Amino acid sequence: MVYKIIFLCAAGFLSAFVDSIAGGGGLISVPAYFMVGFPTHYTLGTNKFSATCGSLVSTAKFAQSGKVDKGILKVLLPFTLLGAATGVYTVLLLDSNVLKPIVLTLLLGVGIYSFFSKTVGMEDNFKGATKKTLIIGSIFAFAMGFYDGFFGPGVGSFLIFGLIKIYGFDFVRASGNAKAMNLMSNFTSLVLFAVKGKIFYLMGIPMAIFMTIGARVGTKLALKEGAKFIKPIFVTMSLGVAGKMIYEMLILK
Repeated sequence: MVYKIIFLCAAGFLSAFVDSIAGGGGLISVPAYFMVGFPTHYTLGTNKFSATCGSLVSTAKFAQSGKVDKGILKVLLPFTLLGAATGVYTVLLLDSNVLKPIVLTLLLGVGIYSFFSKTVGMEDNFKGATKKTLIIGSIFAFAMGFYDGFFGPGVGSFLIFGLIKIYGFDFVRASGNAKAMNLMSNFTSLVLFAVKGKIFYLMGIPMAIFMTIGARVGTKLALKEGAKFIKPIFVTMSLGVAGKMIYEMLILK
């Protein structure tokens, strides 16, 4: 038991460190839970618990540094919440695997486009929100909330990329706002898993502690080093999640 907790804490730190910078932390934390023998539902529930703690710390740190746009989030977060709740309800009725080919294609597109584009997300071109961008952003927020509640892999990449395209953010500002939106969808899913008793707190709490530390260190580096530091990690995690999905579809099928 002790060795399992130590392993999970190390994985949790690394997961939150990466996730706070560019998303994709679940690529590390979810397999870690499976490796110590967690059943699927307990893996998802306990991971949501620990990941939400890390997201909370990361979001707070970005907000303190002025990289979270509260005016925009006041509009977008309710749609993220609504989307996440709808997604969780829908996944209970439908097979989430129907999304895999679509998500895989989009993830590869986001990662490859960001890799080859020298300008995307490197400068903050945000000039303020307009009625048009708020409407587009609200639709996007609902879609991402729904996706996170329904399926989830790569949501951090989609959030960051979408916010860059809609509002002209650089990677730092996009990461800050994406973490706030991801926190909302994570918390919505967490409540449902908690109500259903699918969280193993004995291991989830220690991992959550190390996730908060990892999130704090990662966010501090992201804010200090800027977009040039975030971009390669963003591309790596986007393609990494896509690679994991290809592996699951071809090898584990």
